Amino acid sequence: MPAVTKPANETGDFLVDYEEKVFEDVKADPGEKALVTFHTVAFEGSIGLVNILQALRLNRKGFETSILLYGPGVTLGVQRGFPTLGAEAFPGHLNFNNQLLKFMSEGGKVYACRFALQALYGHGEGALIPGITPINPLDVLDLILLHRKDNAFILDTWTL
Repeated sequence: MPAVTKPANETGDFLVDYEEKVFEDVKADPGEKALVTFHTVAFEGSIGLVNILQALRLNRKGFETSILLYGPGVTLGVQRGFPTLGAEAFPGHLNFNNQLLKFMSEGGKVYACRFALQALYGHGEGALIPGITPINPLDVLDLILLHRKDNAFILDTWTL
């Protein structure tokens, strides 16, 4: 086997050029909207956290941004903690809660489907993170259609 002559990577080394940006930094025009929908289960993959971070970024780019939690997506909006609400049982345990709270504190709106919340996952509205607006299941499609009528950017993600 040939000898490795390159020094091993060390903490703090850059492995990629993270400063080069290929595309312009797009900002929202006044009044532009964005909707990010979640149909994914909390902790079952990275897409829930990635979508919250995308929503935060859209909000910071000037889009009037909303998040829609429906189906298993409502599990991202449920208050968490162990042994008590708000207590982090392990690092990252409250990442969904904390990022949704940050998003709402920066003006973002979060909606959660009442049907999924109760019928699918057995939670009442009181289980939601404060600030999340529970909506009728018939409002799920209408929220999407209202954003479509406003020519909003819509990011839909489904996972099973």
